[in-house]
Amino acid sequence: QVQVVESGGGLAQPGGSMRLSCVVSGSSFAAYTMGWYRQDPGKEREFIAAVSSAGYTNYKDSMKGRFTISRDNAKNTVYLEMNSLKPEDTAVYYCNAQKFESGIFWDKWGQGTQVTVSS
Repeated sequence: QVQVVESGGGLAQPGGSMRLSCVVSGSSFAAYTMGWYRQDPGKEREFIAAVSSAGYTNYKDSMKGRFTISRDNAKNTVYLEMNSLKPEDTAVYYCNAQKFESGIFWDKWGQGTQVTVSS
């Protein structure tokens, strides 16, 4: 059973930075497309960024410039570097692992990590 575990959330000041990490168990990490999402209570989950197995990145337009996604296949880890944080970045941040192979889509979500941006 693949496990996806986020860490690195907490309290940050406006204008500050934070780095989230997501570790995926098993030996297939390099084959997954990894993504970061966030969700405020009462709102839909929002896409932030993704990085493919080949290392190509994709961002929601409003996230470009402040958020950076990266992966380290040797550590089975994907990161989300967040800069110039704003109070509206407050949300639960989720990591997603997915693959599409032989016509079958598979994905797995982590439990999320809370990020609060407040002075």
